[in-house]
Amino acid sequence: MEKEIDQQAAPEAQAPEADATPVAAGPETEDTSQPDIPSELPVLPVRDIVVFNYMILPLFVGRDKSVQAVDAALNGSRYILVLTQKDEKIDEPGADDLYRVGTVGMIMRMLKMPDGRLKVLVQGLTRARVTDFVSSDPYLLAKVEVLAERDPKEATLEQEAMMRAAREQSEKILSLRGMASADIMAVLNSVNEPGRLADLVASNLRMRVEEAQRLLECEDPVERLRLVNDQLVKEAEVATMQAKIQNMAKEGMDKAQKDFFLREQMKAIRRELGEGGEESDDLEELKEALDKVGMPKEVKKETDKQLKRLVSMHPDSSEAGVIRTYLDWMVELPWKKMSKDRLDIKEAKRILDEDHFDLEKVKERILEYLSVRKLNPAMKGPILCFVGPPGVGKTSLGRSIARALGRKFVRMSLGGMRDEAEIRGHRRTYIGSMPGRVIQSIKQAGTRNPVIMLDEIDKVGSDFRGDPSSALLEVLDPEQNNTFSDHYLNVPFDLSKVMFICTANMLDTIPAPLLDRMELIRLPGYTEQEKVKIGRRYILPRQIEENGLAPADVSISDLVLARVIRDYTREAGLRNFEREVGSVCRKLARRKAEGEEPPFRVTAAALEKLLGPARFMDDEREADLPPGVAVGLAWTPVGGVLLHIEAATTPGKGALHLTGKLGEVMKESAQAAMTYAKSRAKELGINSDAFEKNDIHIHVPAGATPKDGPSAGVTLVTALISLLTNTPVCNDLAMTGEITLRGRVLPVGGIKEKILAAVAAGMKQVIIPAKNMKDLLDIPKDLRGRIKVMPVERIDEVWPLACAKPEVAAAAAAAIDATPEPAAKPH
Repeated sequence: MEKEIDQQAAPEAQAPEADATPVAAGPETEDTSQPDIPSELPVLPVRDIVVFNYMILPLFVGRDKSVQAVDAALNGSRYILVLTQKDEKIDEPGADDLYRVGTVGMIMRMLKMPDGRLKVLVQGLTRARVTDFVSSDPYLLAKVEVLAERDPKEATLEQEAMMRAAREQSEKILSLRGMASADIMAVLNSVNEPGRLADLVASNLRMRVEEAQRLLECEDPVERLRLVNDQLVKEAEVATMQAKIQNMAKEGMDKAQKDFFLREQMKAIRRELGEGGEESDDLEELKEALDKVGMPKEVKKETDKQLKRLVSMHPDSSEAGVIRTYLDWMVELPWKKMSKDRLDIKEAKRILDEDHFDLEKVKERILEYLSVRKLNPAMKGPILCFVGPPGVGKTSLGRSIARALGRKFVRMSLGGMRDEAEIRGHRRTYIGSMPGRVIQSIKQAGTRNPVIMLDEIDKVGSDFRGDPSSALLEVLDPEQNNTFSDHYLNVPFDLSKVMFICTANMLDTIPAPLLDRMELIRLPGYTEQEKVKIGRRYILPRQIEENGLAPADVSISDLVLARVIRDYTREAGLRNFEREVGSVCRKLARRKAEGEEPPFRVTAAALEKLLGPARFMDDEREADLPPGVAVGLAWTPVGGVLLHIEAATTPGKGALHLTGKLGEVMKESAQAAMTYAKSRAKELGINSDAFEKNDIHIHVPAGATPKDGPSAGVTLVTALISLLTNTPVCNDLAMTGEITLRGRVLPVGGIKEKILAAVAAGMKQVIIPAKNMKDLLDIPKDLRGRIKVMPVERIDEVWPLACAKPEVAAAAAAAIDATPEPAAKPH
């Protein structure tokens, strides 16, 4: 193999050393006459090689000064002094950059290459020492002193032993490397001078430049042969170990592992030498990636440990695949990458207003967070929980928040989740293990501070596989989630910069410890006016676009949209409303596809043709309520609803019958209502025999639907009094409130949802507990103006407000007011 002289010179033939083996002149071709060497010779610097006597090697000459030196030698005696550079990186070596002892060579042939370089064939003749450098331009010219080979003394047993040892070690090395040795050994056996044998063997040894130069500078042939023997012993040991390593690698492989032969050799070398060696390309890339992702110190320590295990494993083993997958996860997680928050408060407000109508409390909370974040960048992310009926925009609000913040958004659905490993991940000992959904969401987002929406957190279950809601405690606790530990990663990951947003339809099924970690924001539902505005601004344009229509193709007035809301949907949210609007647009799209020319004007009269008969009456209240019937208000996960409570008497012995699939709390409220009616029978004008000779049956329609809660207490009392006094209740009145045996009316929840339901049903009056008056602040002013709200503190105040006959109501109120309070007992 030929090398350019500016890089590395190599000999012409191959012998014990695999790369470089110069050719030595045999005895039959030896010229014993001493050449006449001039006292001044051109100098040819070479890199990374030391030229010995008798070597014949081709050299590529490319440097200008080297080309000039070759030309000078060819024009003169054809002799040139070959000196080795001390530092191979130097392109223009000077006198101080070269060793002073080199080899005088004869240029046997020269060939000019097309690129201007020279290819010369040089034979080493004799050692020479530089006594002085005459000039350095246009080439190096040196005064030389020929180092003649010392005449050997009489052959001693030691010399003979060293020469035999040199031949035997050379033959052993050739044998270990599987190279043909007959011709080479014939040359070695024909050499009888120790100095020449040392030079011949040294020219075939792979040595560092410093070691080869030390051999070249050794003038004593016997000492030089001793040094060569030392190198041969070392080379034989290396060759033996190499052969052993090759055998070890071959024994550990079958036919399917032949492609990994070189890798096995590298591993065997590392085991024998106790060194790590250089990583293979893929492992090196993985190591570089692990160094760049910016892991914390303790995490980096764990990944380095796993990487070392992976390096020592066979790549086809199952455990190696597990570790490689684990390290890939560690690389892909955003340990330090964070998106920059948009801290322009006005711009964030514009985005929130653009995406959502109303929801002022939610928007105000987000703007407060941004303001604090602007003043204190180190603050932790809040844990918000949006509570409200379906379809009010809880999930879409999360997207708007992420857009306003300028963060990535990821949604996690928790509905029906029962396995704790979904949150914390599986341990790596299991087949098919992977990180939990939280870490997967972080990876999906690609940043440490995304907005993660935990949807339907009230529908998380639990079974023998664990309790996911308990696993969420660490995720949603700002004091703990900065060191969240996933079972798969088994290292802490900081979740404190993540903004978690949870959604729920109800709070009853959320464990109290988990609820305590969240900031609740209620989204009770929309009024009819709000739905019309949302339909005009968001729903109608979206449905027109999705159904292939143009905005100018459809004309729907606000009155028609309100008609759709009243007659075809009764809900707190907007999902059914959007379905009905979409149904209208689809029918109009069909008409356009059939060739009818737009625009299409949707009127109230045309609405019934498009959507069919109205599914709901204009109002649900009856024209006249019979005695024993009262209208209550109840809260459900889908919003407020009207609850008709009916009471009737049958001949009996005073038993109380309850039907309608009532819960325990509602049954107890009915018992309390019965007790109150008995205690106030005289003042209310109830015949005392009514309780002794009649059974009372209370029924709540929609009997297949379970009902429970304390809110029906006031309605139960009113229905009983109406029945027993044979006096109807006002047909435009709805009521809610919890009662006690002492006659108090206690506050209840869901006031906004209940009043929304009352207004939607056409009610004009509503009775609520006095302590719930503060909840009216959540109701828009235009909605409050459409219904009369009457607060009560005691049960005695309810019947005078509910009774449809003013004279009966007045008499009952007077009788109750005239009843003396029980005298206080003396202490």
